[in-house]
Amino acid sequence: MIARGRALGRSGIEIGELAFGAAGIGNLFTPVTDADAEEAVAAAWESGVRYFDTAPHYGLGLSERRLGPALRGRPRDEYVLSTKVGRLLRPAPEPVGDDLAHGFAVPATHRRVWDFTAAGVRRSIEDSLERLGLDRIDVVHLHDPDDHAEQALTEAYPELARLRAEGTVGAVGVGMNRAGLLARFVRETDLDTVLLAGRYSLLDQRGLTELLPLAAERGVGVVIGGVFNSGLLADPRPGATFDYTAAPEELVARALDLKAVCAEHGVPLRAAALRFPFGHPAVAAVLVGTRNAAEVRDAAAMLRHRVPDALWAELKDRELLPPGVPTPQEAT
Repeated sequence: MIARGRALGRSGIEIGELAFGAAGIGNLFTPVTDADAEEAVAAAWESGVRYFDTAPHYGLGLSERRLGPALRGRPRDEYVLSTKVGRLLRPAPEPVGDDLAHGFAVPATHRRVWDFTAAGVRRSIEDSLERLGLDRIDVVHLHDPDDHAEQALTEAYPELARLRAEGTVGAVGVGMNRAGLLARFVRETDLDTVLLAGRYSLLDQRGLTELLPLAAERGVGVVIGGVFNSGLLADPRPGATFDYTAAPEELVARALDLKAVCAEHGVPLRAAALRFPFGHPAVAAVLVGTRNAAEVRDAAAMLRHRVPDALWAELKDRELLPPGVPTPQEAT
């Protein structure tokens, strides 16, 4: 089973160490059948996963439409559900082609409209509840406010804070891959959690510069996404992807070196990649995007895999990790 993680800020919401990222069942890059999506959620539940994250962006709502029914028969107080606001879905006047330009293998039936207004936040939550078919959303993230930071700070966040005060949502967060901008949100607002994608991994520790220490200081629970950096740390090889583009040769070589050291200690690289973020006290969970039951079970097994302290020490000795980066301590 998955160990319990940490609380998300002062919300009272606790999550396990492994979160189910539902972009995959929204047909991220390739189609997934309804059956595979349902079986992935079932496998997550059987593995002890109780935190499920989705967004309107994922498959033009397909992820939410699949995740809600898959969870509907589960005891509602036993799991945590998060979705996101910032993109409203509007019917396309003349649907043509697919949505692969945005990364999803679904028909282009809708278009995304950026909206970080207070009214947009309310509309987005209402639409998500309708697609999910569930009675509430526990955590709401501002989604990718990179180019809309001022409006997100002055309009969307205050509305989410009001909804939290009213009890409509349990916790408020921000999800994106820009650690510096996330740090600004942590400094200037009263967030419960942040979802940091791809910036705290064995290959990229930019989240450690400011965000993670600040989150620890302010009691903000951090969920780390992208621990495999979109594929390179899951299966390092020429042609593998890093941040969704072809990985440079030097990064492939570094990932292969990481894999070799892990193998010397009897640890799959995937296991080390999943365990690494928990060295920092601000990290509450890792979020893994999975599209079928086999991938879910593998992630759960890898997170349970023993990772000895000696592995982290050797990675530092070989300069594959910076000397000052915090690493997990093996349970005794």
